[in-house]
Amino acid sequence: MSRRAVIINGRFLGRSVTGVDRFAGELLRALVALRRQGGDGVPDLKVVVPRGTVVPDWLADTPVAVCGRLASHAWEQLELARFEPDSLLLNLCNSGPLLRRRQLAVIHDAATFRVPEAYSWKFRALYRVMSPRLYHGSQSVATVSEFSRRELAALFGARDDVFVLPEGAEHILRGPADETALDEHELRRRPFVLAVSSLAPHKNFAIVVDALSRLDDPPFDVVIAGGQNPRVFGGGQALPSFVKYVGYVSDAQLQALYRHAACFVFPSIYEGFGLPPIEAMACGCPVLAADAASIPEICGDAALYFDPKDAGELARSLDRLLTDRQARSERAVAGRRHSENLTWENAARCLLQKILPAL
Repeated sequence: MSRRAVIINGRFLGRSVTGVDRFAGELLRALVALRRQGGDGVPDLKVVVPRGTVVPDWLADTPVAVCGRLASHAWEQLELARFEPDSLLLNLCNSGPLLRRRQLAVIHDAATFRVPEAYSWKFRALYRVMSPRLYHGSQSVATVSEFSRRELAALFGARDDVFVLPEGAEHILRGPADETALDEHELRRRPFVLAVSSLAPHKNFAIVVDALSRLDDPPFDVVIAGGQNPRVFGGGQALPSFVKYVGYVSDAQLQALYRHAACFVFPSIYEGFGLPPIEAMACGCPVLAADAASIPEICGDAALYFDPKDAGELARSLDRLLTDRQARSERAVAGRRHSENLTWENAARCLLQKILPAL
């Protein structure tokens, strides 16, 4: 490939989709789309993956190279590190080969340092070594919010060339909404508040349970989506009868839940970006979010905020918002308008603007 070629660390394509994997996949999609359109200044792209990776259909017209025989971090550190060393390597998911200089590393946040209790000791140990070395050793470094840029500088020292890549939300609207979960769980009868459960302590879901316990027979249901059963947050006790757990949902089902929810609650206390509230906004769902970390920066004036340590304030905010149709309508309009400025195409163009001089 030419000097202007860009290779992408495609290890994430073989994993279950998490927040950083979503970022990587959608940014790569946008880069591929720009390349397909033949826009000036878009370099050649090649995705490099470990053996056995299933490549998605949307990469059908993009070169994909299978490299090496190893997997996981060993593949990244020992085999990807030596692949086409003259080409610029893009690492989009917090990790990358430590012995390669000619690369861009996207470090999304400093969560393993700020909320270590959310991770296993092995994961913490790995990233406490990897993150600062990538930060200092890579030719370019990006992150996803000004908050994260400040966090990285505070932990690892200032780098004047660290830049912020935006994220997008239009992926949640890619296909038609799937409303099967609405009927299966009888969610059309009363208004409902939507939340997403997680076992990670910094996601702070326990405050939602605490807030619900303070409401006396509320005129709405609470729908909890996600792969983790919310009973764990109540110490094994059953949640109130107005709480409905729908479990894991697809993007199409999540879109339907966003569209029909009276509001979306995002109680997290630490986020490098925080994609779910932007997805909710894109679907016209009012957002009630924690006033913490990057969340006010990302959601701006489009969300309503609460103290993530004050369950009483959250309970009062829910009660007010759910009884004020005009306020919900205003937040929905503001959210849609705000999300329109956050697109993966904009993120891809921002990335290209930063890396093209280095090719």
